[in-house]
Amino acid sequence: MAQIFKPSANAITAATLYGVAIGVPTVWLALAALSRSPANTKVSVPLNQPVPFSHQHHAWELGIDCRYCHTSVEKSSYAGLPATETCMSCHSQIWTNSPLLEPVRQSYETGTPIKWNLVNKVPDFVHFNHSIHIARGLNCNTCHGPVQHMHITYKGNPFQMQWCLECHRAPDRYIYKDETRPDLSPRQQVFNLYWKYQKTGMKGLTYREQELMEGTFQGTDDQAERAKGKELVKYYGIKVQQLADCSVCHY
Repeated sequence: MAQIFKPSANAITAATLYGVAIGVPTVWLALAALSRSPANTKVSVPLNQPVPFSHQHHAWELGIDCRYCHTSVEKSSYAGLPATETCMSCHSQIWTNSPLLEPVRQSYETGTPIKWNLVNKVPDFVHFNHSIHIARGLNCNTCHGPVQHMHITYKGNPFQMQWCLECHRAPDRYIYKDETRPDLSPRQQVFNLYWKYQKTGMKGLTYREQELMEGTFQGTDDQAERAKGKELVKYYGIKVQQLADCSVCHY
């Protein structure tokens, strides 16, 4: 019987098999890397706004409390965005002719709210409650990055489910008590950290607090700190076994 395939077919077949064996995992890894890159997550990518609002100027340089603008962060799932009247409480007196603030003045004169572009958001099938996290003493920067040093706000963390579960499965790595201010409630501690940073700078902060202010804190692995965290988890009545249940965030 005549030979159907030429000898070169062996080499072609081998090359094809090697190509599939190497190419498929390579493509899969490339897509996985792309899905976690800033191109997809938008982490550290500033988002343009109708008004170039600078958190660094308002929160750090002027020392305005977060809650002055985000009025519902302690009592609601939604942190809230400031009404135009809040902006005008200052800007009716200062920078009254700045062209950068023209959208604010137009909004105030017409009664039309400013349409801010949301930087941090979760899908519609995910429920996130700011007030619960604030009540347990989790600092804003844990999720949002170094907001006090952002000229134009950007996303500080990817908000992917795996990232959220790192805390939900081991909250003792994230919860802590400022031992220099034992009189503060967890909620008060959240916002006091910014005042503490204003007063002392980095030298007056613990290593954990420094990482929080830099936006690099991803939980502690120090066993002594984790032991204290576990005590707080028990004291706050946090039910760790339920935190990873689907219904906690999806309902």
